[in-house]
Amino acid sequence: MIVCIAEKPSVAKDIAKVLGATASHDGYMEGNGYQVTWTFGHLCALKEPSDYSASWKHWSLSALPMIPPRFGIRLIDDKGVKKQFAVIEKLMQAADMIINCGDAGQEGELIQRWVMQKAKAKCPVKRLWISSLTEEAIREGFQNLKDQTEYQSLYEAGLSRAIGDWLLGINSTRLYTMKYAQDRQILSVGRVQTPTLALIVNRQREIDNFVPTQYWILTLRYRDIVFSATKGKYEKEEEGRAALEQISGKPFVITDVQKKKGKEAPQKLFDLTSLQVECNKKFSYSADTTLKIIQGLYEKKFTTYPRVDTQYLSDDIYPKCPGILKGIAADYGEFVQPLLGKKLIKSKKVFDTKKVTDHHAIIPTGVQPRGLTDMEKNVYDLITRRFIAVFMPDCTFDTTIVMGKVEDVEFKATGKTIIDLGWRVLYKNEKDTAKSVDKDEENDDEEGKKETVEERVLPVFKVGESGEHVPDLAEKWTTPPKPYTEATLLRAMETAGKFVEDEELRAALKENGIGRPSSRASIIEILFKRGYVVRKRKTLVPTATGIELVDIIHEELLKSCELTGIWEKKLRDIEHKKYDAGMFINELKEQINGIVRQVLADNSNRRVTANEQKKK
Repeated sequence: MIVCIAEKPSVAKDIAKVLGATASHDGYMEGNGYQVTWTFGHLCALKEPSDYSASWKHWSLSALPMIPPRFGIRLIDDKGVKKQFAVIEKLMQAADMIINCGDAGQEGELIQRWVMQKAKAKCPVKRLWISSLTEEAIREGFQNLKDQTEYQSLYEAGLSRAIGDWLLGINSTRLYTMKYAQDRQILSVGRVQTPTLALIVNRQREIDNFVPTQYWILTLRYRDIVFSATKGKYEKEEEGRAALEQISGKPFVITDVQKKKGKEAPQKLFDLTSLQVECNKKFSYSADTTLKIIQGLYEKKFTTYPRVDTQYLSDDIYPKCPGILKGIAADYGEFVQPLLGKKLIKSKKVFDTKKVTDHHAIIPTGVQPRGLTDMEKNVYDLITRRFIAVFMPDCTFDTTIVMGKVEDVEFKATGKTIIDLGWRVLYKNEKDTAKSVDKDEENDDEEGKKETVEERVLPVFKVGESGEHVPDLAEKWTTPPKPYTEATLLRAMETAGKFVEDEELRAALKENGIGRPSSRASIIEILFKRGYVVRKRKTLVPTATGIELVDIIHEELLKSCELTGIWEKKLRDIEHKKYDAGMFINELKEQINGIVRQVLADNSNRRVTANEQKKK
């Protein structure tokens, strides 16, 4: 008998239907030579400290660091988990072959491998690796099963991550709690959550310490068009006043008129983080809410695998795209019909196998959605419009740049006229159909802001024309950085490399960022749960407890993006068979020893303010 094990009951049922395993039993489906069972996500976890030593059950500084001689796994203490595991264990011990049908990623590999180890499975194991749950994808996946050994390095990377997080998280949390907490609170410290908290705290500190400075902007109005002085801002009022006086009452002369043709390619397809960012900006959905919605759409077969970190499609997806478009034509016919029956555009900005690792970008499967909630409709619509757009022509426009001067003071006005909406026709009913760039993510300093071309039609200007104008000198003040929203925090976590000086680590973070795409939402939720951060409307504000925790951690590596950069580079190298997992764990053990020694040597009596709602 061949035993297939999926990560969820709903996924197991989809697989069982394709395989012809239609007979229902308690905890599994059977038929056609297959038994299809399931987990509920993690059934197993690394053992708790007390599982290794009775002395580790109670929190004590003298017991630190806690480093087991050998890590083991345990069954999660839950009645439903134990019941389902008993079914799995019985099936696996009698199996001729096991097919691992877990989510096709590092976490999915780890979940099922631990279950197989706990069940003491001895038979050969194959791996199903698919990106959607449509019947076609499942059939194709079973026709191309891989040997489990091909994913050994993926498992080792996942196991190393889990052990590393155990060593750092459990030891550091107990260490800081026993040393610095008060009123029975827990000070939770982790490789990802602490640098993320530090980002929020540091941003708040920049806001609190910001001192606004005054500056002046010189403009003039000519033929109802506002021209800005090319000098930019005047830092001293007297300089601005002198320039204003210099141009007052003197004719404005047009010195140059240029018209440039431009084009704008469709927006990139979504990976998980960019989808969470867009949903937070447009609908105010939390990262966790978006993840749950897109996971549901995947399990209903309407979209592809969601926990991805690429915005590209592999080349083998291209031949399937006409069928996907045909499948969504009923709901998007206005945009899809002109594409059907034609050779679809194939852009390197969309199709690039080299930029796809485990999974491709999130796209619709072509299965027509039915029975969606309003929130599901919103998320599905974002994904589907992005997908349709990549096969549509670029948006084309003319940019007009008009230069002029009064005396020797130069001025400039720009305008943008859309010639052909192209892909932007998909968004013609939205106020802003341009590329979605969150201004919060840009440099908040006036000098650092990117120049934007206003979408406006300028009248016809001719070189040499001149006339009267109305000058103006406007007083302005610099503004502080904006507090993080979930959207901008997710972007900061994704692009954390910009906070790291080391070039090699910056490159590692560029590929991975802080945390994995699938874990970032839960990390943010942990910060809320622990009372380190609160929401004020859409913004994220650190609490006194969160600020003091970051301040009391003197080990910069614990709260910097650098630690994650080091980890992610090594874990990626383990996955690619370029680094030894044992060496990674041994190095981490040494690091934990150093952190414990350093904190225990602190003779100050500092304490972190207790959060009244988050006590032990």
